[in-house]
Amino acid sequence: MHSNEENAIRQVFDRYLRLYAAGEEYHPECLSEEFSGFGCADTVLSKNRTEWLATQHQHLTQAKVPLSIELKDVLIQLVTHTTAIATGVLVITATAAEHTVEPTTARLVLVLSKELHSWKIAHSSLSVAHDFIKGSESDAGQVLIQRNQFLEQQTQQLSRLQEQLALSKEQLARTILEHEQTEEALRKSEAHFRMLTENAVDVVWKLDDEYRFTYISPADEKQRGYRADEVIGHRVFEMFDDDGIAAIIKAGQKRHEAEHMGMPLTDVTFEARHRCKDGSWIWGEVCYNPEFDAKGQVIGFYGISREITERKNMQDQVRLLAFYDPLTKLPNRHLLNDRLALALATSKRNGCYGALMFLDLDNFKPINDSHGHIAGDLLLVEVARRLTQCVREVDTVARFGGDEFIVVLSELHSDEAQAYTQAQAVAEKIRHALAVIYQITLNCDGKADIEIEHACTASIGVVLFLGQEVGIEGLFKRADTAMYDAKEGGRNTIRFYNRADLKPVPVLA
Repeated sequence: MHSNEENAIRQVFDRYLRLYAAGEEYHPECLSEEFSGFGCADTVLSKNRTEWLATQHQHLTQAKVPLSIELKDVLIQLVTHTTAIATGVLVITATAAEHTVEPTTARLVLVLSKELHSWKIAHSSLSVAHDFIKGSESDAGQVLIQRNQFLEQQTQQLSRLQEQLALSKEQLARTILEHEQTEEALRKSEAHFRMLTENAVDVVWKLDDEYRFTYISPADEKQRGYRADEVIGHRVFEMFDDDGIAAIIKAGQKRHEAEHMGMPLTDVTFEARHRCKDGSWIWGEVCYNPEFDAKGQVIGFYGISREITERKNMQDQVRLLAFYDPLTKLPNRHLLNDRLALALATSKRNGCYGALMFLDLDNFKPINDSHGHIAGDLLLVEVARRLTQCVREVDTVARFGGDEFIVVLSELHSDEAQAYTQAQAVAEKIRHALAVIYQITLNCDGKADIEIEHACTASIGVVLFLGQEVGIEGLFKRADTAMYDAKEGGRNTIRFYNRADLKPVPVLA
């Protein structure tokens, strides 16, 4: 046993003897809250501290003679780190003026427990051969037998407790080892996760069930300029433009519908523009999954965002080259065919007329011959701008090739005569807009800019359509026929294709 522990236990033992010899009351703080013990001369066990203290007080006040205690031997045994047994052999002598009581040999057993770093008495038992306090004879042998039996029971119980404590220590050691192993595995897992997320090019993030960020990896700061503390706690909608917010809502609706049908969606993906701290925008592809609790309820979301700005720009360029004229940025013949097919389908569905205009510029070749193709290209760009301003958003303006343009008017009147009037008004507006003198500025490297004025008009052929009677190529041929009739009619004029007799009908300029 450690000498410090033994000294502390011996001090408690000695203090007990001093109080007993002097007939003083015991202080509750010396006793454990779980205290039990026999009184000074009782064979009845007091099972709590309050009862024992009351019994002690009663016996001490009845004692009339002082006591002399001689400690013959003491044995202190540390059962566990928090339990000890102190056993002492005492010779107790009581003296009075009229007579002297014979010395009595007794055995004092204290069971102590360590509580809050101090030793306290948990059990007290005093076995005496003669009950001298009451001054009456008693069967000392029977008293000692009974008390020894109790002490043996207490010792057996302590032994069992010690065995259980040993088993508990072993289990605790295994638990601590398993816990340490789990913590080590968790540290490695966290380090692995941190290495993957904090060094990844893609942004790794996590949201709660209210779409607020609870985690976002450092890649977001590299891409958008926002620190993690400027993002965490904010809702994800703050990151996107209106189209992106609509994409999130649409994806959420699809997920709810799929879950309702018993087919939960995973790896939901959409594209959206992301707001940057400097006010710019980047394109991102977002892939996410819902996070569920043990009851299957959605408690949040997690996923990654990958920047695709360069890819989107390339897609836009490819789309521009595939469907738009690189000079005027108007739809080319491929996109024109799609738009015209849609207009024909809409006309058939709604029962409303549409119109196709074929335009060919008059007097275009001289500007190329006099000032080169750059000047001609600038004039074509201006023609495209003027044409676009003359029509509605639902209509289509396309470059057919060279100096030829196509205008498709959708959703005209269901009455042919009124549709004819509507188309004629738009064609006349176009004819006047294109006839205005063109002011062209040529930028020459190292030289002064050249200002050019050029007069250029347009011959316009128009054909009405209702549904898909003749198809796209048929409409092109009829509009082309009407346009050539306008050329032959003096240019800068409009001609309609007559559906009744398949002959052009002149329109006064």
